[in-house]
Amino acid sequence: MGKRTTSANVGNDTSSPAIPPLGQGKRGEQGYLGYLLRQASAAHRLRMERAMADVGVTLPQFLVLTMIRAYPGISNADLARLALLTPQTVSVIVANLERSGAIARRPHAVHGRIQHIDVTPEGLALLDACRKRSGGIERELLAGFSPEEEQVVRRWLVHVAMLGGDND
Repeated sequence: MGKRTTSANVGNDTSSPAIPPLGQGKRGEQGYLGYLLRQASAAHRLRMERAMADVGVTLPQFLVLTMIRAYPGISNADLARLALLTPQTVSVIVANLERSGAIARRPHAVHGRIQHIDVTPEGLALLDACRKRSGGIERELLAGFSPEEEQVVRRWLVHVAMLGGDND
């Protein structure tokens, strides 16, 4: 009968492999694109959350306010699709923004269950405060890029998003 292998007799080295610092190894230019996108997204989200904290706006709230401003009268369902959030999450965000006075809902002329959403003057002021904070971060993201290089990055990001198949 063979000898049983247990964790006690499988090598004595219990240390984990060294994780390279950000920007090196698979966390750098050698990394998989999907991982690098996720890493960049997480870092960007953290910076944005920190920037918005003093105005009391979460990143999803900022996104929703931005989309409502860009598409006045949008419905909850369309907003959820556009913001890449679940309808339930958007409902909570919209309710909180409405309670704070940042947005207002109005009924659809024909469909009773559908409501249109618009940004209020208070919401515009809040969005302006958020934009000032996000603008600095966006400028830092683009530092060192020519306008042409920026367009290449934007075009590539849109291309990646469109590969997802949900091009609504």
